[in-house]
Amino acid sequence: MIRPGKGLYGYERALARAGLTPVAGADEAGRGACAGPLVAAAVILADTPARRITGLADSKLLTIRQRERCYDEIMAKAVDVAVVAIEADECDRLGMHVADLQALRRAVVRLGTPPGFVLTDGFSVDGLPVPGLAMWKGDRVAACVAAASVVAKVTRDRMMNDYADQYPRYDFDVHKGYCTAEHQAKLDEFGPCAIHRMRFENVRRTARVTAS
Repeated sequence: MIRPGKGLYGYERALARAGLTPVAGADEAGRGACAGPLVAAAVILADTPARRITGLADSKLLTIRQRERCYDEIMAKAVDVAVVAIEADECDRLGMHVADLQALRRAVVRLGTPPGFVLTDGFSVDGLPVPGLAMWKGDRVAACVAAASVVAKVTRDRMMNDYADQYPRYDFDVHKGYCTAEHQAKLDEFGPCAIHRMRFENVRRTARVTAS
């Protein structure tokens, strides 16, 4: 049982007391974007004072600078980290929900340190080699899931910055492929490019208009 006030490492400690170690957290970034990859990360943290991540939190609650600092610290201190990217064409082929589960599963399987238990944010992931638990807003209550959210977000943002150089008309470094008004204006003006997800209605609609 996890009692309130035990902090971000409370779930990992409870699972460790039950002999379910190490605990991996998995989360994704980019599910709601209409362009660019879906990125998932799996992270195993060490619960020792010297290896705890300073200021760790859900990536959405951190500034860009805070995320980058946490990312560097996670990469330096984590027991293990694995990252998987599913590009836009595969997201279209699979559908976003299936792509999300695939990405989370692949990230966990790619860990070099086999976990004893897996915590995932939001969705239950079948096909894992060990027991797992899906947690509502897991990135706000479990350290390993929060760390995975940071790694996934920073990795994806860096990929979108690279895509901004490849497709400069779309300003991917600004909106990161999400469905903002600025992004839609670029879509309306130029139509979709190779990294847009054609399953999204706003992208299909713009493709039809620009093709006519």
